[in-house]
Amino acid sequence: MKLLRYGAPGAEKPGMLDATGTIRDLSGVVPDLGGAALSPEGLARLAALDPATLPVVEAGVRLGPPVAGTRNFVAIGLNYADHAAESGAAVPKEPIIFLKSLNTLAGPDDDIEIPPDSQKSDWEVELAIVIGTTAKRVTEEAALGHVAGYAVCNDVSEREWQLERGGTWDKGKSADGYGPVGPWLVTADEVADPQDLPMWLELDGKRMQDGSTRTMIFDVRTLVAYVSRFVTLHPGDIITTGTPPGVGLGMKPPVYLRPGQVMRVGIEGLGVQTQRTVAAA
Repeated sequence: MKLLRYGAPGAEKPGMLDATGTIRDLSGVVPDLGGAALSPEGLARLAALDPATLPVVEAGVRLGPPVAGTRNFVAIGLNYADHAAESGAAVPKEPIIFLKSLNTLAGPDDDIEIPPDSQKSDWEVELAIVIGTTAKRVTEEAALGHVAGYAVCNDVSEREWQLERGGTWDKGKSADGYGPVGPWLVTADEVADPQDLPMWLELDGKRMQDGSTRTMIFDVRTLVAYVSRFVTLHPGDIITTGTPPGVGLGMKPPVYLRPGQVMRVGIEGLGVQTQRTVAAA
């Protein structure tokens, strides 16, 4: 299934994308796409519905983040060896974990506001894991059983704040709207192999990133198990899993985002995001 949330920011309703690409309203079935709705039983209930019996949602509606009730937005750094190389960093021996503020969560096509003192905002196409059932110190063998599905994420990053201002990476990763997720949550049963997904990002029509989850250093099951040792993961929590090469930081000379640009961000089978960059007030 492709599950989504639509409507104005803060007032999104749950929905489902049917086989024709039409959005169907789920608000008469579940209050939102979070909590128990993301469990195996909750997803099975939604999968058993006949989409044709659900109300049609008008085309062109805004999409929000595809899950509700997120408590933890966890990110993994330098999880592609070729991206580590372009960043001038050593390949990590264990996953690098940092947190993105929940303010960063945004819809897949929302404008991205560049803060007035940002000079080095950058892009990162990433595979996002959405947790469906609570995971606390789970084994790698059990890890995928806690995954509701997957989505596209753009881990927008302010490199000066991340790398040149001391302390942890979090402040360079947490500007408002710097974590668009979606357009959909694609349930795990529809993703045959999360370690074989082509992914890409275009800036103003130019392909900047062109990679695959095949080159992850730490795979999905490893990441879920590892993160759950340190952070209890709850339904609706998101782990965004690192980016392949082609970020602005790695270019010679570096290239960074400025207001007035358009990004398109996609992962095969998981959909495409389109974002305009605008100057923040």
